[in-house]
Formats: sequence, structure tokens, C-alpha cells
Amino acid sequence: MLDGYLWLKSLHVIAIIAWMAGLLYLPRLFVYHTSAEKGSVQSETFKVMERRLLKAITTPAMIVAVVTGLWLAFDGGWWSQGWLHGKLLLVLGLLVSHHLMARYVKAFAGDANHKSSKFFRAFNEVPTLLMIGIVILVIVKPIFA
Repeated sequence: MLDGYLWLKSLHVIAIIAWMAGLLYLPRLFVYHTSAEKGSVQSETFKVMERRLLKAITTPAMIVAVVTGLWLAFDGGWWSQGWLHGKLLLVLGLLVSHHLMARYVKAFAGDANHKSSKFFRAFNEVPTLLMIGIVILVIVKPIFA
């Protein structure tokens, strides 16, 4: 049983790394895409990069991370732990960020983006801050009253 748990945990961590890579890179692509002229070769290239990153890496990794994370929580009996409740709240924030990025990919694809590069620079920090909180909760496992 322990062997299976460790393999599942490994898959979870790998999926998290891939998901976070997408969540950290997509906003950077958006920053550069905002300065590309609509219809230009550069803009069309960004559209392909954004779509492929979202569809081929970020979304599948998110699904694997969520499924394996829930499985680990059930298997480990962590549901009564306060740190897990905090982690799940922060993961919900990552899911919202992911959903928003999917909407931004769609907006750029239709040449309908109205957000500035400054917005995307700030938005880029959201997944980072959520990730820091999640790592602290998982490693330190602080006790909540």
C-alpha cells in the first residue's frame, strides 16, 4: 500500500509542476501578446503557443493534479486536518486562475483582448502567491484552531 501511495504522490507532484509551469508561463505570453499587432505573424504565433500550452499541458496537468490530490487526501485520511482545508481553498484559487487564463486565451484567439500588459504582469503573481501558500501548508502543516 505504501508503495502505491508514494507512486501516486510522485504523479501528483509531477502534475503540479507541469500545471504551475503553464500557470506561470501563460500570463508571460499574454504580456508579450498584448504588444503584438492583431493579425500579425507574431500575434498568430502567440495564439498557437497559448492554445497548445493550455490544451496540451496546463489543462491535462490540472486534471491529474486535482484527481491525484483528492485521491491522496482520501487515502491519507487528511480530511479532518486544518492545513488541508487551507490548501483546498488556495487550490480553488489556482482553479479560478486557470479558468480566467482559459478565457484570456479565447479572447486573444478572437482578437478581443482588452487587458493591458500591466494587468497580465500583475496577474502573473497570483499563481505564485497561491503556490507559496500551498507549499507552506503542505510542508509545515500548521495547526489551525
